[in-house]
Amino acid sequence: MQYTSTRNNTIRVSSSEAIAAGISKDGGLFVPTEVPQVTPDFIAALAGKSYIERARDVLRLFLTDYPAGEIDADTAGAYTGSFGSENVAPVVNLYENVNILELWHGPTCAFKDMALQLLPYLLTGAASRVSGGKTTVILVATSGDTGKAALEGFKDVPGTRILVFFPSDGVSPMQKLQMTTQEGENVGVAAIRGNFDDAQNGVKRIFTDPAIAEKLAAGNLTFSSANSINWGRLVPQIVYYFSAYADLLAAGKVKNGEKINITVPTGNFGNILAAYYAMRMGLPVNKLVCASNENDVLTEFLTTGRYNRVRPFHTTVSPSMDILISSNLERLLFHLLGDDSDKTAELFRRLKEDGEYTVDGETLAKLRELFAAGCCDDAATKATIADTFRKNGYLCDTHTAVAVNVCSAYREKTGDQTPTVIASTASPYKFCRAVLSALTDGGFTAENEFDMVEELEALTGVPAPEQLKTLKNKAVRFDRVVTKDEMEQAVYDLLGI
Repeated sequence: MQYTSTRNNTIRVSSSEAIAAGISKDGGLFVPTEVPQVTPDFIAALAGKSYIERARDVLRLFLTDYPAGEIDADTAGAYTGSFGSENVAPVVNLYENVNILELWHGPTCAFKDMALQLLPYLLTGAASRVSGGKTTVILVATSGDTGKAALEGFKDVPGTRILVFFPSDGVSPMQKLQMTTQEGENVGVAAIRGNFDDAQNGVKRIFTDPAIAEKLAAGNLTFSSANSINWGRLVPQIVYYFSAYADLLAAGKVKNGEKINITVPTGNFGNILAAYYAMRMGLPVNKLVCASNENDVLTEFLTTGRYNRVRPFHTTVSPSMDILISSNLERLLFHLLGDDSDKTAELFRRLKEDGEYTVDGETLAKLRELFAAGCCDDAATKATIADTFRKNGYLCDTHTAVAVNVCSAYREKTGDQTPTVIASTASPYKFCRAVLSALTDGGFTAENEFDMVEELEALTGVPAPEQLKTLKNKAVRFDRVVTKDEMEQAVYDLLGI
């Protein structure tokens, strides 16, 4: 299989080259030139397999230059022993035919573990084939969960260094502690004064600066990414949508070929884009429902065709979705525009220079056929947390609550009662203050994050993950705060060059 760039469709690279580079030199994102197709028999066979076996079967369709034995070893290494659930990504019923896909049983309690426990294996294998022995520098911008998951995944991996930037006031206290206390000799972390979009734009700028690349090359270093701009981050996420369908099939909740809806809380669009690729491959999907918080740029785009980043930025209780520039949307638009890289590049030139773009009527019609979209504010998010726990006995985090809210509104508005999978993206204990506030109407007594964990456990009877509770005794290693203009120097300092 070959990969091309969303901004230059004449490029052809292997999956190893795409994953090792992370992003194309022209600033575009790598996408497969063809999306592999699966049969109903392929899907039926997944129902009797483990998550590791399902991952192996799906990944082989995309990573065709990886030896089969290497993919077997990579998936076994990524998903054995590091996830608290034997099923890795279990599906639990919420109500009627609405089900929750729990993606947060990994070491950092967030869905990013599903890809970032595997990416170090994929990247080191790719680097061994294409990078000529250079040390790979993983550069990451995070709105909270990616940073910790990437740090944990790449911690002390030979031949790699990893540097993470996060918005100083744009992550939860638990997320911040997870990053600033990170262990490992090859890791570095810095906060930036700004929001996630500032961090993401800064990382992209550093990636595509020839002078910086030249300076790294002089030190036998080369950049790659653990953000979902890297195809190696995105492709493992396709797996869990197939796995969810296989679980429903095995449990008799759907018949093979019966369509489902998938609701995903998303800001950067990567998680729902993975569901789109699964749908393109042949997974029976009726509608992809995109759930946003008060930063509703995606809701507006998917309903009107206008993408406008020039709008108020809201800091919410679901901070991982506090994003106004959704990078992975570029991949979707490239496909919907018939793989036309000139049209794609023009849209994102307009977004950079004018702050907005509007797609044509044909593209908007395609978007509306594939996607529904909705959003909710913090008050509705908290009300959904309380209501879901009271009615269904299910404790969800703030991001999952956005998806539950939007899913319910969509079903009520449209009457669409298709069996549904909601992607649950994080443990509620990563956002203790907001979840506790939702359940007590702000009447809790705990004053610090770890007292809140204990109070939430006592209130709900839902145990907190041990890896979050033990953060209490860890020392902060990284306390540097920089402006977005100081990110380049921070990279040099963290690398010691």
